[in-house]
Amino acid sequence: MKLAAGRVEGFLRRPDPAIRAVLFYGPDAGLVRERAETLGRLIAPDLRDPFRVADLTGAMLTGDPARLYDEAAQISLMGGQRLVRVRELGDAQSAIFGRFLADPPGDGLVVAEAGDLPARAALRRVFDDAPSGIAIGCYPDSARDLTEVIREALAAHQITASRDAVDFLVSHLGGDRLLTRAELEKLTLYAGDGGRIELDDARLSIADSAALSLDDAVLAAAEGDAAALDRTLSRVFQEGESPVSVIRAVLRHLQRLHALSARPTVGEPVDNVLRAARPPIFFKQQDSFKRQLARWREPQLRHQLDALAAAETRIKTTGMPAEAVCRAALFAITEAVQPARSNTSNRSS
Repeated sequence: MKLAAGRVEGFLRRPDPAIRAVLFYGPDAGLVRERAETLGRLIAPDLRDPFRVADLTGAMLTGDPARLYDEAAQISLMGGQRLVRVRELGDAQSAIFGRFLADPPGDGLVVAEAGDLPARAALRRVFDDAPSGIAIGCYPDSARDLTEVIREALAAHQITASRDAVDFLVSHLGGDRLLTRAELEKLTLYAGDGGRIELDDARLSIADSAALSLDDAVLAAAEGDAAALDRTLSRVFQEGESPVSVIRAVLRHLQRLHALSARPTVGEPVDNVLRAARPPIFFKQQDSFKRQLARWREPQLRHQLDALAAAETRIKTTGMPAEAVCRAALFAITEAVQPARSNTSNRSS
C-alpha cells in the first residue's frame, strides 16, 4: 500500500491495525532509524525487551526464510502484540516479504529498515502492492522541516535562538536526522535550560561537524576553485562522508543556484534576489553566492545537474570506485566555471 507523504506522521502516531509490515527506506539513514523506533515503541516501549521484540537482519532471513514467519507468529510470553524488527534489507529479501505479506501469520508487526531504494526496487514494489504492507520513504529534511526540528529541540529546554543562529543551523544540518539531533543535543547542553543561542554559539557548537567541511567543498566546486576543492574534499572523506552524500549536497546547491538564476527581473539587483531566498542564505556565504550567480548560466547549470545525477547512478550500478567518480564529477564542475570566470575578469579589465 502506498502512503501519501502528508499522512506519514499521522500513521506513525496511530498506525492502521490492518497493516502487518512497514518498510522504512531512503537516503536519510537517521530518519529511517528514528521512524522505525517511533513506530516500534507503540508496540513495545522497551525495544530491548526479548519477550516482545525480535531483532533480525536481511542476512539472517536469507539464511532462514521461515524465520520471519516464525517470529511474527509467536505469542508474547508477557502478553501484548509482538514486534519484529528487520534491518539491513535489500532486494535480495523481496521474495521473502512477498510471501509473508500474501498471508501474514499471527498479529505481530514487522518493522523493516533499508537504505536508499530506487522506485523500481523489488522490495519497494512488494510493500507498495500489498494491502497489509506500507513502504515509507525517508529523505533529508527540507528547510521548513529542519527549522521545525530545531525549534522543537530548543523549546524542549526553554532555549531561544537568534534568527542568524537558526539560519546557520538550517544551512549546516539536515543530511541525517540522527546526526542532526545529536548536534542539537550538544547545542542544548552548551546553552543550558532556559539559555539563548546566538550565531557564535551555534558556530562554536557544531564547528567540528563534517557538515562544515562539506559546505566548504560545495562552495569551492561551485566557485570553480579546484585547489580549495582538492583540500576540502580530502577532509570531507577523512571525516567519513560518503561520495553519494557529497554528490547530493552539490546537486542541491546547484539546484538552488538554478532557481536563483531564474529569479532576477530586468535591472533587479542580485542583492534583492539573495535577500528573498528561502531558506535564507547565511550572510557569510552571500558574497560567494553573488560570485557564483555571476559566473553560471542556466544551460551550464542544467548540464551539470544532469552530470551529477549520472555520477550518482555510476556509483550505485557500475562498481567503479565511488570516491574517484565523485572527485571527477566535482572537478568537472570547477572546469565548467572557468570560462565564466575568465569572461568576468575580461569585462572588468
